[in-house]
Amino acid sequence: MEPLPVPLIPANTRTHSRSALVASADRSFRQRLTQTLADLRWQVREAESGAQAWAQAEAAPLEAMIVDSWLPDLDLGEFLSDFRGSFPDVDLVTTGGSGESPRGPYRQELLYALRCSQETDTAAWNATPAPHAAVAAMAARRQAVRSSSPTNGSSAPPRAQAPLELHGAPAARTATDSSERLPELIGNAPCMIEIGRRVRLVAPRMTPVLIEGPTGSGKELVAEALHRLSSRSRKPFVPINCAAIPEPLLEAELFGHTRGAFTGAVQGRTGRIEAADRGTLFLDEIGEMPLGLQSKLLRFVECGELQRVGENETVKVDVRIVAATHRPLAQYAQDGGFRSDLYYRLAVFLIRTPALAEHAQDLSLLVDHFLRKMGREAPVKHLDDAALEKLAGHDWPGNVRELEHVLERGVILAGENPLLTAREIDFDLSAA
Repeated sequence: MEPLPVPLIPANTRTHSRSALVASADRSFRQRLTQTLADLRWQVREAESGAQAWAQAEAAPLEAMIVDSWLPDLDLGEFLSDFRGSFPDVDLVTTGGSGESPRGPYRQELLYALRCSQETDTAAWNATPAPHAAVAAMAARRQAVRSSSPTNGSSAPPRAQAPLELHGAPAARTATDSSERLPELIGNAPCMIEIGRRVRLVAPRMTPVLIEGPTGSGKELVAEALHRLSSRSRKPFVPINCAAIPEPLLEAELFGHTRGAFTGAVQGRTGRIEAADRGTLFLDEIGEMPLGLQSKLLRFVECGELQRVGENETVKVDVRIVAATHRPLAQYAQDGGFRSDLYYRLAVFLIRTPALAEHAQDLSLLVDHFLRKMGREAPVKHLDDAALEKLAGHDWPGNVRELEHVLERGVILAGENPLLTAREIDFDLSAA
């Protein structure tokens, strides 16, 4: 790739710092652009939404602003029109390189920084290292064995390829893939890119989302990304695990209760739904919710009103609902284990998180991510070839969460040794 020509700016204009604002929901893009502008002696502030950008512009003078092509909380066209009217002297550039604002003397620097950031992103994507040879070989071998195994009907076939077939995710990387990836989800596999695409499409809307996927596959991370990219990102994200709370207490936990509503209720309490007002309510393991409570949740979903336990008055609450389950909820509803009417209310938009076996090509990326994460307070450890082969040969029934736990256990077992060997890769939780 030919290096981009550095814009020629008169020397006398480089003696002072200029002030710019970068507005984008993509943190990595903001960081790349901020660094490039800083190298050109700009003072840079960042905003992750249109509302933040507007507040930043009002707080201190700006000479320029670069705006991403999508904002999580505002329509881009309306935002640009209003911004130009209120701040006519700010040189305004979008990520497409356009802008109808006055063209200041530093515009070429802005366009240069923008192009550098975008091309750096594409280059980094294309240069992403392939998985370690041992990992790739073992993953390919395991996939070949599974593909050639006859179906005998004794066990249900894996749902591994369903998300790819359903969503039609492209097998090859494209230039747009990099803008669809989510920093929360590590992986370059097509199924992971497809999750990012679907999250970015639905996040700005109020549409209820159902996330289906096996345990440990990152469903809560997807829910958090939906909240982060929505217009509700500055309001609470309230999770509740419907399987972790005893049935008699779950209703009070969700809807709240008054003092004396039941034995032990010595004072009133706000429920999780009400605590998420104007934010996002994440109902994890929704398939484990008792049928009786499902009917009460259905009423809230339909009318947005709840009634605290022990109280006759209703309370209006504005929340965006994201639910998750490890069950195939449509089939579970058809079998009578879940209310069909509630299912159709929650599953307006479906996202499926894959098992780790479905994106085994991402194993080395995940290993590097977790080892760096564990090395924040100590030297980062690395794996030798034998350890990688051992990881690649495992079926990962616990998915990404199991991988993180196996690596954490290995780091502990390695002690002061900076290298993890196959000996430290221990899959047996009961081992002494």
